[in-house]
Amino acid sequence: MRDRIDREYARPLDVEALARGVHLSAGHLSRQFRAAYGESPYGYLMTRRIERAMSLLRRGDLSVTEVCFAVGCSSLGTFSTRFTELVGVPPSVYRRQQAPGRADDGANPVAEPPTCVTKQATRPVRNREAQVSGSTVA
Repeated sequence: MRDRIDREYARPLDVEALARGVHLSAGHLSRQFRAAYGESPYGYLMTRRIERAMSLLRRGDLSVTEVCFAVGCSSLGTFSTRFTELVGVPPSVYRRQQAPGRADDGANPVAEPPTCVTKQATRPVRNREAQVSGSTVA
């Protein structure tokens, strides 16, 4: 199941379709998946999509809307909300902060770390654990 989600994250997937693929009811699949991996199939799917979106946004050549649809999301609002929950900043801010050639002082481009390091360091946090920057509302 996880392998299928990892392979087909950009395709339209829902719990019903995933359950049919393994001959289980959607409820049973969700319970079994959560017991095995600690999160729902939908949560896992969205995390995979957000990870891929982060990679595409770092490239800087696609708009947030293009990235949203490229990773299989059909709603820009849902994509932006989930991205912000997992990463801690909206996708447009992340794209601006991570774009190639971004300079610390405006003069010299920042050296890019290897892709494997970037992927590990920028992996999204699951279950709404990201610390949102800015002040808190009382």
